[in-house]
This record gives sequence, structure tokens and C-alpha cells, in this order.
Amino acid sequence: MAGARFHVSGLVQGVFFRASTQARAHELGLAGWAKNLADGRVEVVASGDSAALDELERWLRRGPPGARVDAVEREVFDAAPGAGFARL
Repeated sequence: MAGARFHVSGLVQGVFFRASTQARAHELGLAGWAKNLADGRVEVVASGDSAALDELERWLRRGPPGARVDAVEREVFDAAPGAGFARL
């Protein structure tokens, strides 16, 4: 199983980014979580099918309406199976 940690920067807090990410990850069948960081970024950790992770990254680069994504950093890792997607 593939896993990825994304750090998303820009106007990504206070625009329903985590909730929208949770919904998109659920549609893609991914497990993991999204949380706001103190520096203004959003961290997203997800595991599942590698094609679904690629699609999530494409979505993160756009974000929900109202967001402005300046950059997305991705770190890949091997992941254990998980269930569900949470907003922390």
C-alpha cells in the first residue's frame, strides 16, 4: 500500500480546505487525515492506491473554491492499511 504526506501552502486555512480534502479522499477510497499547521499550511497524510494518491495530489494543487494553493510538497512512504479519513 502506498502512502504520501503532502504540505500545502497558500491561502489554505479558513476556506474549508480540510473538509473538502476529507470529502475528496473519501471519494478516492483513501485513508488518512488533514490538519492545519501553525505556520499556515495544511498537512495531509493519506494511504491507499497509488493512482488515487496521484489524483488527490492533483486536487490538492487546485483546492476547494476560495482557496489559493501556492505549492504542494509530497513525501512518499510505505503505508499500513488504514480506514477512514479524518480532519484533525
